[in-house]
Amino acid sequence: MHLGYFMMPLHHADSAYHQTLQDDVEAVVYADELGFTEAWVGEHYSAAVEQITSPLLFHANLIARTKQIKFATGVMCLPQYHPAVIAGQAAMFDHLSQGRFIMGVGPGGLPSDFELFGVMGQNRTEMVEESLQQILALWTTDPPYQLKGKYWSSDMTQWTHHDIKMGYVPKPLQQPHPPIAMSAMSPSSGSIRYAGAHGYMPVSANFIAEWVLKTHWPTYLAGAASTGYTPKSADWHVARSIFVADTDAQAEAFVRAPGGAYDYYFDYLFKIFDRTNYRAPFVAREGDDPRQLDHQQIRDACVIYGSPETVAAKLLGLRDRVGDFGTLLYAAHDWQDRTAMRHSMRLMAEEVMPRINQQIAKAA
Repeated sequence: MHLGYFMMPLHHADSAYHQTLQDDVEAVVYADELGFTEAWVGEHYSAAVEQITSPLLFHANLIARTKQIKFATGVMCLPQYHPAVIAGQAAMFDHLSQGRFIMGVGPGGLPSDFELFGVMGQNRTEMVEESLQQILALWTTDPPYQLKGKYWSSDMTQWTHHDIKMGYVPKPLQQPHPPIAMSAMSPSSGSIRYAGAHGYMPVSANFIAEWVLKTHWPTYLAGAASTGYTPKSADWHVARSIFVADTDAQAEAFVRAPGGAYDYYFDYLFKIFDRTNYRAPFVAREGDDPRQLDHQQIRDACVIYGSPETVAAKLLGLRDRVGDFGTLLYAAHDWQDRTAMRHSMRLMAEEVMPRINQQIAKAA
């Protein structure tokens, strides 16, 4: 099992923007030093808590500062852009990063961004599918382009000049294109079914309870079966909120501290779920009454914490219950306590993952 890093990111509302960006940069550089294989970064334009507006711009700042970690967008919100914008920027980033790029795409998840970009009432799932089709067409065909869709058109017939290659959209370094990923957070997610049908990398969110997570791989398999694609469990990425300390008691106290990095994270998300009337998918146990849900229940259902021995055992148990997955994405939380968060990352990489992979090898 590989270990990746996933950040929305999510910081305290009162944190200074400049400082949190520096914290996020430091976290990815440290993850690279520890051997994390991937760094996933989200995209949000209109929330002081979720502050990275362009994951590609953020990642570009890290190419020269890192050695081996792959850069992933988690996700680029396709309804907010013309497909040619994403095609051009992603292709250039793939070259700049020497192919260390995974292109995660999706419909977005922040209501204020939907309002900002005027897509609140649109069928954003349909927009993602159309945008992705046009991006891939721009990457895999030559001009003149004549792509007509419901939401966008890419027409390059009048100004295609082959002798000087005018009208040509850049193609990525990785051929035919970088790996494409889609995230999922709902039970039996339609996004993950679509990903399975097209052979895209499935990514399960960290803020969903285990009963929801358990539906994702069967749904991906069903999507794959609909098109004859042969799925590989090694492609499945599962994100989890994890905190590792020297003892179980230390870890529990840190995670459950009111207003702490983990408690604040789930309090913020709960308020969004509550205000969008979207509590049901996030109950701790299937069948629970959404009206009784509070942020502590989500926190306690979603955070894996303890000593290295305890966390390894919990993660192996999770894998046994939900199915095999190839990459565990360690979710980022605010560095209110920089020392504790760096210590947790180090313990995760140097003590937890070796235990997990030893047990996986033994079982195999």
